[in-house]
Amino acid sequence: MSEKHAVHLSIAGMSCAGCVAAVEKALSSVPGVDSASVNFAEHTAMVTGEAPAGALVAAVVQAGYQAAEMVGPEDISGRELAEFAHYRALLQRAAVAALVGAPLMIGGWFGWLPELAAGGVPWFWVATGIATLGVLVYSGGHFFTAAWSALRRHNASMDSLIALGTGSAWLYSMAVVLFPGVIPSLARHAYFEAAAVIIALVNFGSALEMKARGRSSEAIRRLIGMQPATARVVREGVEVDVPVEQVGLDETLRVLPGEKLPVDGLIIEGRSSIDESMLTGEPLPVERGAGERVVGGTLNTTGSFLMKTTHIGRDTVLAHIIDMVRTAQGSKPPVGRLADRVAGVFVPAVLLVAIATFLAWFNFGPEPRAGYSAVTAITVLVIACPCALGLATPISIMVSIGKAAGQGILIRNGESLQRAQQITTVVLDKTGTVTLGQPAVTGIRTMPGQDEAGLLLLAASVEAGSEHAMAAAILAAARERGAALLPVQDFQATAGRGVEGDVEGRRVLLGNAGLFGERGVAITPLQAAYDEQAAHGRSSVFVAVDGRLIGMLTVADPVRADSKDAIRRLQARGLGVVMLTGDAPATAEAVAAEVGIDTVVAGLLPGDKVQHVATLQGSGEIVAMVGDGINDAPVLARADVGFALGSGTDVAIESADITLMGSSLHAVADAIEISRLTVRNIWQNLFGAFIYNSLGIPVAAGVLYPFTGMLLNPMIAGAAMALSSVTVVSNANRLRHMRLGRGAA
Repeated sequence: MSEKHAVHLSIAGMSCAGCVAAVEKALSSVPGVDSASVNFAEHTAMVTGEAPAGALVAAVVQAGYQAAEMVGPEDISGRELAEFAHYRALLQRAAVAALVGAPLMIGGWFGWLPELAAGGVPWFWVATGIATLGVLVYSGGHFFTAAWSALRRHNASMDSLIALGTGSAWLYSMAVVLFPGVIPSLARHAYFEAAAVIIALVNFGSALEMKARGRSSEAIRRLIGMQPATARVVREGVEVDVPVEQVGLDETLRVLPGEKLPVDGLIIEGRSSIDESMLTGEPLPVERGAGERVVGGTLNTTGSFLMKTTHIGRDTVLAHIIDMVRTAQGSKPPVGRLADRVAGVFVPAVLLVAIATFLAWFNFGPEPRAGYSAVTAITVLVIACPCALGLATPISIMVSIGKAAGQGILIRNGESLQRAQQITTVVLDKTGTVTLGQPAVTGIRTMPGQDEAGLLLLAASVEAGSEHAMAAAILAAARERGAALLPVQDFQATAGRGVEGDVEGRRVLLGNAGLFGERGVAITPLQAAYDEQAAHGRSSVFVAVDGRLIGMLTVADPVRADSKDAIRRLQARGLGVVMLTGDAPATAEAVAAEVGIDTVVAGLLPGDKVQHVATLQGSGEIVAMVGDGINDAPVLARADVGFALGSGTDVAIESADITLMGSSLHAVADAIEISRLTVRNIWQNLFGAFIYNSLGIPVAAGVLYPFTGMLLNPMIAGAAMALSSVTVVSNANRLRHMRLGRGAA
């Protein structure tokens, strides 16, 4: 019996939720498949079981899509190149269709085109028909292919409507050109321009949608890139560099300052400060020594140490984070496009109406019955072509995305834009989101007879030789005051403790309480202040000169200036606000109290944040997650709508649905307001489009003929179609002038 395994497939050709269901059904039908999950965001599928990859690919192809097995990270780049090529192809198809359709439409408006009934062979219109057929084949061939695939699956989509309408328009137009005597005089009109322009508009909209959707796999690729390519392994007493894939369990690794840890493990010798911000979001490095766990992908900032590997390959924390991002992106229920859902009902209904119209006119209509039957039936199909319906949603979304971009809000896709208006709870990360994410000196305490400027100058001069994040904060504070650093002699750093050096003949010592205790320097006068700052999650460092305490510096991550107002604004809109952070409880609670957040959960790992969001979703909440760090990537993907600050990491930005180019949380409220106005605008457009089709189809079928003797004039139908589209576009453009309530509570 074959062993169970997982196969990762790249899927091409999916355009809606129905496609996802079709691919999953095809994969699940293959013998030996235990489970099949399609990730619409990545256009991939993960299949587990005993089925070979070849059989899975064949099943997908049989269902009408393309598939290929993915065997490595390099396939992500290959897929991105393929998607970009598809994007350019859509633009080229749109351009070709527009070059044919636009002149015909303009010429028809101004009466520049020859008459159809001018006598003789209408060579101009024959040539036009051939050119339009070329458009249908080159620019619209994929619509007809997709429509055929949907028909085979007993389904209908937007592609079905487009193929049906444009194909009928061309067939009818050629009948008018080649057999004008069969067509009643009232209905002798060619629809070549309508077929070409519809193809152009839909291709252009698809290209913009693909571009707006962005490259969802970029987050995965950047996460993969966080693991170094090589590791320094100690084998038989010799340090050798080997590819990280060749590192085994229980091997000994040497990690030098400035290097990323290749895998997970335990420190067995040495001590260092580790930047674990990719895991916890905490900006300050943490001290790690013998017997303590370290995580692959984190950054060793200061000391050198030996570590024993405990988890490698797919078992590392970084690998689990990558899997969580993939899973979370795929776990989102695909938001079915409204137009596709409508098409599932609308297409069969139109076909039934067209058939009924043909039969009614063939049995009860005037002579020539065959001509009238064909004209009315085809006119129903032509007027049902969803020009306005197809524009109703994408035009509003495109205008709103442009408006949002002008406000510094980059929206990845239309589904995210529509989803944002349903948000009920906003979950905030702390570090870099509510706070600045950059440690800064927030307090200076001096002993009697000492001044703050002199204390800061001595401290900064010594810290200039340190790579610690706290040192950077002290140096930044000194530079802000215009201090000129003093030369330092005999600089020494004690990992995890502090630094010291000679400044103008004086021995300056900076460090924590443990170091000062070892050196016998009394800290009693500032002990209470030190404990108070520690209780609020702030880090402090004592400063001594020649063995005598002269003061204390406190370093913390300050709250953003407008965080409190922005949070109050969200709460005023009836939204719940929750803080989830990997930071210590004391720090988190202090920040939450400062900005007015009542619900806060601290000390969380990335998986814990995902679980909390899932719990909220399980209780019926529509959750928005706002974050900036690598550790936020899984939960940003898991949330119904993920917001990433543009000042954050690339991984967070790529995992989110909406990127805020600034750092203000006011942009979250702005995005929600834009979403609300956009969805309302879309419904207005759809209502207008439906009114057109609801009125136009019965008239095209000839319901007025028994009472008025009138059939629908194709020219009037064309004008109505154009007016419907103009109305939809004009209404959507009103969104350019929407007013947002930034700064209002």
